[in-house]
Amino acid sequence: MIRTLLVSACVAAVALPAVAAPPPGLHDQALEILTTGVRFRTVNPGDQMVPYADYLKSVLVKAGYRPDEITIRPMAGTAALIARYPGSDRSKKPIVILGHMDVVEAKREDWERDPFKAVVENGYVYGRGAEDNKFDVSMVVATLAQLRREGWKPGREVILALSGDEETKMVTTQWLANELKGAEFALNADGGGGTLDAEGKPVAYGLQAAEKTYADFTLTLTDPGGHSSAPTPGNPIYRMSQALKKLDAYRFPVMANEITRASAAAMADKRPGAVGQALKRFAANPQDPQAIATLSADKDIAPQLRTTCVATMISGGHAPNALPQRAEATVNCRIFPGTPAEEVRKTLDQVMAEPGLTVARVTDDGSVDSPASPLRPDVMAAVKKAVNARYPGLPVTPSMSSGATDSMHFRALGVPSYGVSGLFMRNEDSFAHGLNERAPVAAIDGSLDHWRSLLKDLAK
Repeated sequence: MIRTLLVSACVAAVALPAVAAPPPGLHDQALEILTTGVRFRTVNPGDQMVPYADYLKSVLVKAGYRPDEITIRPMAGTAALIARYPGSDRSKKPIVILGHMDVVEAKREDWERDPFKAVVENGYVYGRGAEDNKFDVSMVVATLAQLRREGWKPGREVILALSGDEETKMVTTQWLANELKGAEFALNADGGGGTLDAEGKPVAYGLQAAEKTYADFTLTLTDPGGHSSAPTPGNPIYRMSQALKKLDAYRFPVMANEITRASAAAMADKRPGAVGQALKRFAANPQDPQAIATLSADKDIAPQLRTTCVATMISGGHAPNALPQRAEATVNCRIFPGTPAEEVRKTLDQVMAEPGLTVARVTDDGSVDSPASPLRPDVMAAVKKAVNARYPGLPVTPSMSSGATDSMHFRALGVPSYGVSGLFMRNEDSFAHGLNERAPVAAIDGSLDHWRSLLKDLAK
């Protein structure tokens, strides 16, 4: 079934390629799952996570899943879902499909349309979560439902694992990872994906195999204080300013792994001039000082080279006419995969070297130390096959994201995880976490084929 993306005069037409038509009615079912899903206000905490999970369960049960194959685990203000598709070979470890049901907050007065009443308009589905992450969740659920209707019997058990607080503390993710830590690997619908240029031509497909982990640190300085008419050298505000100035001047050491080197090699041909040459040299030798200097000056590439830490909040003092007794600052770090957060904390302490300064990790941010995933040949081959079925010859590039997803908790427990979203879209169409979030309707058929291909190849 060929679908055409209709756009208004102010939106450039996006010509997506013809792909093998999904089974009759599957496009419409996938669109219905997506539009219905957007209408559940799954902001965490809230009261819509369980109803949304119940809805997804009903779709799978209607397709032939037994109710006892699907578990919904309510938690405080949220929920997790596990749906099991039995495999025929119990000697094989299962594979896990990850996604998240929760979305970030959206206020009606800020949006052109109600963010929680899905609207199909100008060839797009508008609504909070339409892209992040209910598009791929809907495509995966539609695919798993169709495969069950067809009587497909995978060799490995396929487990759908949907979290309910990926955007916040990842408590449900931690539960899922502990429940499923015996899996062979995970495919994350909330990572990776394809980019189209302004004319709708494919630019790249990124397979997310690593991600920086997240850590907040609280910096604290104290002093006895006193009257503002008699300044003292112990002023915590001045001392904190000096400490943060040292941090601002510091650069963490350059690090590399097979993912960042492969990514640099793939990007090199797409970047002209000195940056492209530096990417080639970095891929060959990550310690090349000239390449590092050039890439460190590029705002898009620089974060991929090292751990980064930046001051994001500061407070101090208690009265306008008193010397401050306390100053605090928050430093947010995005940590290169495999680097312990405690090692970063010690580095911060050493770099700022301010007497009396305490640097403490915020322990309830939902983040854990997590390594990169190895580039498994079977996963790489399956993703390349799925992507090239839509865009022949388009390279699949391993990538590292600068923010964490549910994969972090699975990798931390020894389960390799790969971001393999089926969504291709233009950068100018992406408004995830922002106003008027949307996803192209024309991307549905290709994404359904993408997930079907991956599951049939990897769950043998």
